[in-house]
Amino acid sequence: MHLEALIAEDEPLLRQALVAQLQRLWPELDIVAECEDGAAALEALETHKPDLAFLDIRMPGITGLDVARALQRLSPHTEVVFVTAYDQYAISAFEQGAVDYLLKPVSDERLVATRQRVLARRQSGNTDPSVLERLLQQLARQPAAPLAAPPLAWITASNGRETRLVMLDEVLYFRADSKYTVVVTAEEELLLRSSLRELTAALDANSFRQIHRATIVNMKAVAAVSRDDSGRGVLRLKQRSETLMVSQPFMSLFRGM
Repeated sequence: MHLEALIAEDEPLLRQALVAQLQRLWPELDIVAECEDGAAALEALETHKPDLAFLDIRMPGITGLDVARALQRLSPHTEVVFVTAYDQYAISAFEQGAVDYLLKPVSDERLVATRQRVLARRQSGNTDPSVLERLLQQLARQPAAPLAAPPLAWITASNGRETRLVMLDEVLYFRADSKYTVVVTAEEELLLRSSLRELTAALDANSFRQIHRATIVNMKAVAAVSRDDSGRGVLRLKQRSETLMVSQPFMSLFRGM
């Protein structure tokens, strides 16, 4: 049976290892996208609408669980296989919910078993999207796992020759600029010598949300989110006149706002 899949894993070596395993143990599976973060996974889902998505749960910023929550709108027929490090509660929830998962490091035996279950469900037509929805609701009721380190409270950014200390509460949004990041406050724009991807892992996910592959916004700075005449998401800020585009795959992250 020919199927298409995407892989979302933020660790390059683990991503490459899983790709190699799949090519060896599931050669008829066509890997249409290899994503380094949740943002790329959302865009790949909308573009490819694959049969399967192998999602690392604990990616920085937009997690594998966030991507899974967006499936119903972006690609409702995509089946999820979660990839996780040891987390006994999550594993128990996956098993009770009949949702496939792979435990890092992924063993050949486990991957073959997952392949067999996926193919059996496909052949029988027994794929129920509500199973995933119930699992996500169950996981959402649990307290979040503690962070390995507290989120950033301030950053240092440059304005010409001057280096400034900027509190994160002052930042309205971050915008990618080649290998650097533009820091936008109510009064000015500064340059941060880190990539947007590096920054994502250190930000408080409760306050900062990615709305585009090139933009992370401080939710406290948002006045409104709407759609323009073409259906694109538009975000209006409280303290600046410009509006920010919300990529279509990221609109699902604003449900309930």
